Amino acid sequence: MGSGDTTEASALLAKVPVFEALEPDDLDRVARVAVARRFATQQVIFREGDTSDTCYVVRSGHARAVREHTDGRAIALAHFGPGDIFGELAMFDDERRSATVETLDDVDAIAIAGQDMRRLLRDHPDIAVKLVIALGRRMREANERLTRQSFQTVQSRVAGVLGQLVEQARAEGAEDRDVLVTITQADIAQLAGSSRESASRFLAVLERANVVTQGRGRITVHDPAALANYIY
Repeated sequence: MGSGDTTEASALLAKVPVFEALEPDDLDRVARVAVARRFATQQVIFREGDTSDTCYVVRSGHARAVREHTDGRAIALAHFGPGDIFGELAMFDDERRSATVETLDDVDAIAIAGQDMRRLLRDHPDIAVKLVIALGRRMREANERLTRQSFQTVQSRVAGVLGQLVEQARAEGAEDRDVLVTITQADIAQLAGSSRESASRFLAVLERANVVTQGRGRITVHDPAALANYIY
């Protein structure tokens, strides 16, 4: 990357939880091995079972991670937007991909090859220590989230997923109210760990309460603060 691109990449990396503990000089070192990548709408970035060893940080656009069943069904695991990282374990090893990541719209990203990152970690062991601590924190947070979800009702889980998507949209410039979220009912249900029917019934409750309005593949959250009333 050129100096201007490196500066922009460093600023983006500083917002990613995995890299937030790194010093500016370390962020610049990571940015210098990053490569700009662009993906079209509905393009597969990598597939479950692939052996690719690159991680990605989203600069603009949206993608999702899915797991595929042998019967052809796909279950959404996560949605990614600007500032999100995916495939990050490729920084440490070249194991096969555990999920498929596909774009939802045009995506600009920066890619960091695992071999480049591992060479950087060998030259600067302090970076490795900080990354391991950050990844450990992410794992604890994920475990805590799963534990909370196991005790939550479907309403709580769906409202929580909507709240997270609203926060992502706000980070991209959305207003405090009438926030448009592009997602299907099926994806919401899968992210919330519920059946589509249960999620649909609760979304209908929110719609009758004028909290949301549903459209085809999109939901407008009129009153995001009201979602907290359904999380317990």
